[in-house]
Amino acid sequence: MIRLYVTHPLLADAAFPLDDGQSRYLTQVMRKAVGDELLVFNGADGEWRCRIDQVGKRFVILKVTSLQRPQVVSPDLILLIAVVKRGRMETIVEKATELGVAEIWPVLTERTNTERLREDRLMIIATEASEQTGRLDVPNIAAPAKLDKTLSKWEPERRLLFCDEAGDAVPILAALTDAGLGPWAILIGPEGGFSPTERAKLRGLPFAVPVSLGPRILRADTAAISAMTLWQAALGDWRT
Repeated sequence: MIRLYVTHPLLADAAFPLDDGQSRYLTQVMRKAVGDELLVFNGADGEWRCRIDQVGKRFVILKVTSLQRPQVVSPDLILLIAVVKRGRMETIVEKATELGVAEIWPVLTERTNTERLREDRLMIIATEASEQTGRLDVPNIAAPAKLDKTLSKWEPERRLLFCDEAGDAVPILAALTDAGLGPWAILIGPEGGFSPTERAKLRGLPFAVPVSLGPRILRADTAAISAMTLWQAALGDWRT
C-alpha cells in the first residue's frame, strides 16, 4: 500500500488536503481515485489508514479512518558525516534513513572537498526513504557546520563513535559491546581522511570512542553504511 509522509495532525475522522506534488503523484502517477486507501504518517501520531475523500483538478483530500501502528521512537543515533560529493551524500542520507538514524549532521572538516549542499534535495530523499521502508518518522537533517563548532557544543553523555581510518583503534563491534547502550553518534570523515590535528583532538575527547572498520580504507558512503549497520547489530532497534 502507498505510504505518504504528511505534516498534518492525524486522528480518527480528520480530513486534510495533500500538497500539490502528492496530489499529482496519487492521481496522475498511481491513478488513484475517490475511495482508494493509503497509509500516512507524520512522525508524531503513528501510522494511519486514510481514504481518498475528494479529488479535484489540483488537489486531493484524505479522510483519516483508523490507526494502523502507534508511534515509536527512533534509536537515539546521530550520524555526523563530512560533506562529500552530491551522489555519495545522497546515498548516505538514503541509507542512514533506511537504517534508522534519528538525525543527520553534515560537518565541514579541514579536508572537506566540497561545501555545497542542497538540503531541500536531501530532505526529499530522506522523506522518500522513510515512506518506502516503513519508518514512522523522517530524520532531521541539520545545516552544515564546522566540525570544531559542532564538537564545542557537544553533550558529554552522548558517546561519539569516531571511525578512524588510521591508528590503533579497536574493532568497532568490540568497542560497542564494551560501551553499551545510551545516546550515540557516529562520525565519518571526508574522502581525504581527518587531518592529524583533527585526529589528535578527537582522540583526546572524553566522549569519543575511536574504532576501526577494518584493514582497508573505505569511501565515505561505504564507511557510513558499515558503521551504522554494525551499530544496529550491536545496539539498535532490531532487537526490540
